[in-house]
Amino acid sequence: MRNFFSKFKFFGAVLLALSTVIIYLFYNALQPKKTLPVYQPSMVDQALVDSTLHYKKKYHTIADFELTNQNGKKITEEDYHDKIYVADFFFTTCPTICPIMTKNMVEIQNAIMDKNDVLLLSHSVTPAIDSVAQLKKYAKEKGVLDHKWNLVTGDKKQIYELARKSYLAVKTDGDGGPYDMIHTENFILVDKERRIRGFYDGTNREEIDQLLADLAILEASYAQ
Repeated sequence: MRNFFSKFKFFGAVLLALSTVIIYLFYNALQPKKTLPVYQPSMVDQALVDSTLHYKKKYHTIADFELTNQNGKKITEEDYHDKIYVADFFFTTCPTICPIMTKNMVEIQNAIMDKNDVLLLSHSVTPAIDSVAQLKKYAKEKGVLDHKWNLVTGDKKQIYELARKSYLAVKTDGDGGPYDMIHTENFILVDKERRIRGFYDGTNREEIDQLLADLAILEASYAQ
């Protein structure tokens, strides 16, 4: 009799464990998967959007580009093909927000070290000053890794148009001319289809944590 109840007790424990696993799996299956919005110009503060894009509600992507990185290499959208990336705008002589932004971008670089499909892209907003040699010096000082992070310089009008019309990152109007100057703290998360998936204050510690959390969600969406 004792053996019978002992066997029954073991069977009950196994059944309970199996039921717990089934309930857990069923519960998870019913939970909605976390997703990130796909930002269109019509969804963004109009102060950050070129007037020609205010009412664009779909199909917004980052435009083609051709710039030069800290090693003198031509960088185009093809270098970011099938990649997730974080973009920003900076200049090497900036004494205010840029050092904080660069420090935080280094932290992101450290977090994505083993992620082959995630890169970084920083655009100089003073390309006349930020030559290839200047960018290389800055990269060495800040710990930029060439295979993860491109600091780019090039045609000012192209960079400023990218900031205003592609990345939706700048509140000021302008034409990219000699007296035009943009200065933004925005980090922009871009997916493999070149769509904007998030905006973050690159000087804010909590928003960097949010960016990394959102990056994990975005990566998971490609693993499904």
